[in-house]
Amino acid sequence: MSEMVVKNVVCPVCGGSCEDIQVELKDNSITVKNACKMGNGKFQEVVSEHRIKDPMIKKDGKFVKVSWEEALDKAAEILANSRRPLLFMGSETSCEAQEVGLHMGEYLGGVVDSNATICHGPTCMGIQEAGLPTSTCGVAINRSDLNIYWGTNPLASMPRHMSKYGLFPRGYWTKRGRFDRKVITVDPRKTDTAVASDLHIQLQPNSDYELLNALLTILNGKTPHHSVEQVTGIAISVMEEMVDMMLEAKFGSINVGLGAGSSFGKHRNIEMALNLVKELNNNHGTKFRIGALRGHCNVAGFNQIATYLYGYPFALDFARGYARYNPGETSCVDLLREKDVDAALVLGADLVGHTPADSAKYLCQIPMVCIDIAPGPTPSGADVLLPGVIDAFECDGTFYRLDNVPVYFEPFTDSPFDFTKSNEDTMKQLFAKVKELKEKA
Repeated sequence: MSEMVVKNVVCPVCGGSCEDIQVELKDNSITVKNACKMGNGKFQEVVSEHRIKDPMIKKDGKFVKVSWEEALDKAAEILANSRRPLLFMGSETSCEAQEVGLHMGEYLGGVVDSNATICHGPTCMGIQEAGLPTSTCGVAINRSDLNIYWGTNPLASMPRHMSKYGLFPRGYWTKRGRFDRKVITVDPRKTDTAVASDLHIQLQPNSDYELLNALLTILNGKTPHHSVEQVTGIAISVMEEMVDMMLEAKFGSINVGLGAGSSFGKHRNIEMALNLVKELNNNHGTKFRIGALRGHCNVAGFNQIATYLYGYPFALDFARGYARYNPGETSCVDLLREKDVDAALVLGADLVGHTPADSAKYLCQIPMVCIDIAPGPTPSGADVLLPGVIDAFECDGTFYRLDNVPVYFEPFTDSPFDFTKSNEDTMKQLFAKVKELKEKA
């Protein structure tokens, strides 16, 4: 690998999709600038010794290296012979690859799901209930003088959010950066983000809904029932202080994490947060926007593509020939728990490592095709293992940033394989094989 320096590379780790990364390739090493620790770790996969480089099929419980055509034929056979396959389009790949997976799921009458089903799925459902009063990150940078982090610790989960999008950037109306902004953190724990905040609302776990209701009550000029103090662990006077800070803001930005959508109340918490924002924007002399801190680089992309094509953001069931959507029934964890699928394709996600034990166990019992770049629980449980291509490093495509802005990325090196140029290419080759088998049958 010859020496070269590439600037303005897009990072494919978290929803921040930072596009200002500088990469220096020299011999068999890589040096990265501007990336956080998580981003740097991802970039090292390009030269990692653990990289999956050979197509493999499991025979007698052990992986055997085979040709690309043999592995592709076996993968197509598994999917074509399945009566109800699960296609899990992970977030570590491009919208273009996910789109092929959606069309393949429709063709096979299977179920297509993605990472949102086990992370910000409740947020998507809350948005369906109440709408989304939001903006791009650029608007927040230029206008926001109050940032609220609700149920998230971005200093650990999205290290560059506060420095790039939230707290420290100098915008048109926030020229002094941090000195022109205040920060509120709502979190049961005293996190690093909470320590860096002007006000920490340390509520009781699973009391987000009650706290949001109380804030909405105060905003409407009334005093909540005193029992809310016992439920949330927050004094009404502190709630009033928070509301005063929100009303004093010229433009506020609320960033919700998994803590808001995963606690008791689920999507109703998000619905209430959205209603709070709409009320703040209605005759209260301030403006607010709200957005989710998406954990994976393109988890928002699948929601956008699936909604554009079929009307639903995740958990799409094509058993009747058209898309149906019923989280709790057509979402991957529930399908696996109830043993409602008989084969699986997992692209760019560690589904075995991130689902409950009973779901993960059944996933490893059914025929599974995995497309991935490195060893892990899911590749280990697969029957067919196809090498993945690293998006934004080795091929071009599109990610959707956490604020649902599409970001086009270009590679700084080529695919290490001569049999596929991208995950999209792999999915297209596989889909063609599946169609060929189905038409013969």
